[in-house]
Amino acid sequence: MSRPLLRTSSRWWGTLCLLCLLCSLGLLAACARSPGGSGAATGSDAAGGKTLLRGGGPDPDSLDPQKLRGFEAQTILRDLCEGLTILDHAGGAAPGGATSWAVSSDGLTWTFHLRREARWSTGDPVVAADYVAGLTRLVDPATASANAQYIGVIANASDIVAGRKPPASLGVVAPDEHTVVISLASPAPYLPALLTRPCTCPVHRATLAQHPGDYARAGVMPANGAFVLADWLQGSYVLLRRNHYYWNDAATRLAAVKYLIIPDENAELTRYRSGELHITVVVPRGQFDWIRSHLPGELHISPQLTTYYYGFNLRRAPFAGHPGLRRALSMVIDRDRLARLVLRVGELPAWGWVPPQVAQYTPQSFDYRSMPLSARIAEARRLYAQAGYSEAHPLSFELRYNAGEVHTKVAVAVASMWKQALGAQVRLTQVEFKTLLSDIDRGDVQMFRSSWVGDYNDANAFAEYFKSDYGVNLVHYNNPHYDALVHEAAQQRDTSRRRALLEEAERVLLADTPAIPLYFYVNKHLVKPQVLGWYDNVMNVVYSKDLGLR
Repeated sequence: MSRPLLRTSSRWWGTLCLLCLLCSLGLLAACARSPGGSGAATGSDAAGGKTLLRGGGPDPDSLDPQKLRGFEAQTILRDLCEGLTILDHAGGAAPGGATSWAVSSDGLTWTFHLRREARWSTGDPVVAADYVAGLTRLVDPATASANAQYIGVIANASDIVAGRKPPASLGVVAPDEHTVVISLASPAPYLPALLTRPCTCPVHRATLAQHPGDYARAGVMPANGAFVLADWLQGSYVLLRRNHYYWNDAATRLAAVKYLIIPDENAELTRYRSGELHITVVVPRGQFDWIRSHLPGELHISPQLTTYYYGFNLRRAPFAGHPGLRRALSMVIDRDRLARLVLRVGELPAWGWVPPQVAQYTPQSFDYRSMPLSARIAEARRLYAQAGYSEAHPLSFELRYNAGEVHTKVAVAVASMWKQALGAQVRLTQVEFKTLLSDIDRGDVQMFRSSWVGDYNDANAFAEYFKSDYGVNLVHYNNPHYDALVHEAAQQRDTSRRRALLEEAERVLLADTPAIPLYFYVNKHLVKPQVLGWYDNVMNVVYSKDLGLR
């Protein structure tokens, strides 16, 4: 099993990147130590403005709004582009590119009124046709977006993705430059929240026409958000500069934002303490006790709508067609022990798929949740034997996961539980995040680590992930009964009936066990005292435009 690439060389890597930072941004202040052991991060650009230094995690898979996949990319894109709506400080939908909206009495037609003062970083007006173009590009099969089904509720979207109708038939029109009208296939009261996701952002049509293959390149892609992409050095940083054409530029307090690419949690903490970062993307749990004791005023912990899970490749042996075997592996995992002894920073054990903080929903649980562990193990051994495995003929498979301290610790702990309870032999393989995505796409995995982030606070955000036609259904789960329940829920205007259908769908999902949910995330950040305006919410979204530096 390979080790996280930055762990053994974080001091050298941190020094190198700091020197690069000093040269490229013109940092003038040295990194000093505070009494608590945390260096005071400072940032300025050549013009004397403030530069916010944020942890970026692994390299984003793409910065093209319609092609991105990972959470890291979404975080950066929220600084670069602005959809019809954005998230407020509490994680709810708020006006973005649209100042207001209204819905018809049948819930099927939404009208969004745009900001007349909105401009691209080129100076061109942001018009309704730009939003229509972005949404159409998202579902166009030529784009091959993994997020195409994300807007499946819009009229004709699913047929377009499937190639049955042309992209121009999407139920989104621009009756004039300042109005976007969206027609739905079924009522979706959560539509304003859904449109906060970066994949629904508008595109600058002239630039896309000139650069169809490299639209998301620094110096090419225009921005309609508070910042514009200035530079992207793979494996090192993503640099954003203030967009002075942004409609609310007067409220922006930063000259630039620099996301430092640091996949390893310990390396990120080292660079935070040495003063190279204002904000970390995570907190290393191995040093959590020290952090809580020495940096209590800088530590931010809050609930998050994200489920960490292990996915089965349901198109490949040994798990295809064997729900009993999948159930056995899930049953023997001691999730409470995992949260208490391995994770240790407040994560909740995941006995179901939908996180407990989801609004107006009762999360469902595996039917064996209340069974003592010993009874679960006994039943799992029966299912294991029924699938044809034994001590003499143990199950052997590979678990593949991306680099990161927590992923390694969880994989080692869970593999040990499988070995002890069932005798299963698990090969642990660590790869970089982009490689893992590529391996999953090719089907070159048996089991893999992933997570699902609720892009809006509604149970549908989690239910749709396992629909057979959903582009990022990575396990390739296909159950017509499940699909029918989620589809019927989408047709409901009766909120109680809709909720009951989604809860039933989750129970069907858990009985099939296409994936093993392990825990629900919490937001974990370190934030320097000189950062102004920081806030926490269940969406784990903090826009750089809302922040400043002392």
